[in-house]
Amino acid sequence: MFMTVSQAMVNCLEAEGVETVFGYPGATICPFYDALSRSSIRHILVRTEQNAGHAANGYARITGRPGVCVVTSGPGATNLITGISTAYMDSIPMVIITGQVVSSLLGSDVFQEVDITGACEPFIKHSYLLKDPARTAQVFKEAFYIASSGRPGPVLIDIPMDVQKMQVNFSYPKEVSIRSYKPTSKGHPGQIKKAAAALFEAKRPLIVAGGGVFSAGAEKELLAFSQKAAVPVVNTLMGIGAVPADYPLRLGMIGMHGIRPANYAVHQADLLILAGSRVADRAIPSPDLLARHKKIIHMDIDPAEIGKNLGVDIPVVGNIQQILSELCELAEPSWAENWAAWREELVGVAKKYRPDYGKRDGYVNPKLLMHQLNAMAGEGTTIVSDVGQNQMWSANEFAVKNGRFLTSGGMGTMGYSLPAAMGVQAAKPGQTIAVCGDGSFQMCMMELATLVQHRLPVKTVVFSNNRLGMVREHQAVAYDNNLTAVFLDGSPDFAKLAAAYGIPSLRIHKNSEIDGALEALLAADGPFLLEAMVDPLESTL
Repeated sequence: MFMTVSQAMVNCLEAEGVETVFGYPGATICPFYDALSRSSIRHILVRTEQNAGHAANGYARITGRPGVCVVTSGPGATNLITGISTAYMDSIPMVIITGQVVSSLLGSDVFQEVDITGACEPFIKHSYLLKDPARTAQVFKEAFYIASSGRPGPVLIDIPMDVQKMQVNFSYPKEVSIRSYKPTSKGHPGQIKKAAAALFEAKRPLIVAGGGVFSAGAEKELLAFSQKAAVPVVNTLMGIGAVPADYPLRLGMIGMHGIRPANYAVHQADLLILAGSRVADRAIPSPDLLARHKKIIHMDIDPAEIGKNLGVDIPVVGNIQQILSELCELAEPSWAENWAAWREELVGVAKKYRPDYGKRDGYVNPKLLMHQLNAMAGEGTTIVSDVGQNQMWSANEFAVKNGRFLTSGGMGTMGYSLPAAMGVQAAKPGQTIAVCGDGSFQMCMMELATLVQHRLPVKTVVFSNNRLGMVREHQAVAYDNNLTAVFLDGSPDFAKLAAAYGIPSLRIHKNSEIDGALEALLAADGPFLLEAMVDPLESTL
């Protein structure tokens, strides 16, 4: 069937089951937008291109399918780079479509030309500069396959404007086979047996659940394995929610901002089973020292991650869902007696841990607010935290109940929460709450307009302390309290800002106001903004 490439692009998205795309148009992508306007695919207009990437990121993490974002060439494409790198670091499947100047002018530095495929090379899973109209369907098929297979990640398709207008005989391929791309999916049976043997010999085993558990859709398999073998579980920041919040063997988040019971378990264990964790520095600050005193099993879909940051005794490359399922079959319930004393020890440590919910006159304790939000929010609530102190308050105090906890882990991108929450809400209507600091909120507050325009009932909690709080905390400790460039004087009145968009809001100053404010936030039919005034000296400890 003959049609324009732009129409073929839309047909490709429809063939892949895409229901929503996020974007910001410009001249070089207008042919595609013209075709998209006659499609049933929903387009959500963001207010800056970076947030199209974050919204597609949130959409992908909830659906398990590649999120799609579309922008124009030049500054539109370069503005999206942070969104692309954020997805790449956290292994989020995305397909990015960028318009490009006409083919005959490539390389001549014309208006709004930029080599976006070259610019993104360090942090993109794969990219295409589509010049041949006949390859349109094949490129799109490959892009979605690459983005979602193996270790997921973003894939870029850059298309010159003149190519979008050309005619093509369209037929979408049913299958894709790329000779140079054959990701390993099945774990080696011998390695899995070695892992089971190491578990049997252990006295203090521990599972470390990372974001790869979600990428593989292995939450049920992880829980089944932990239950059968009675092995305790800790999680990285990206692994929050990998096991249910009320699971008795769940100890919480590890790392420099983790909680004491979880970090104690990591240091005292004699066997670590790393499930989809990159062993990043914020999760395990001194991996070499840690590896000297314990045996390490590392399972991951990406062989490049195994042994990169931590010495590994038993590597298992493959899909974690399949590996955990087979490991569960090999485990015997009787093995649980081998580490009964270990479990009892960890339960004792966990009982002694008490977070600080102390009163601070004239301020809201952010940990208490998140603790209360956890108690009041219904099952299935998705929390999308930003980066900074708010991220750690949320991570340690909100226990996921059949919902999700999303954040920017690898890149640590401020301004992630509100646009990512938009993507979540577009994918799955329900209770979606974005949590920000007053610094990170000002990097994405323009998206309040998107919430209103597209009727996305995202609730926003802003912790205000007139500081870049995490940087302030770091300067206080590492630079003898020499506070530099961290004060947010000149910030707007967020309540008036929300009102300008027609969004209701509340501002609270003390702990006694928390419950009433949260009731109003959770009961709101549409967007709602809650600002909580926080002590400028509040810490993440």
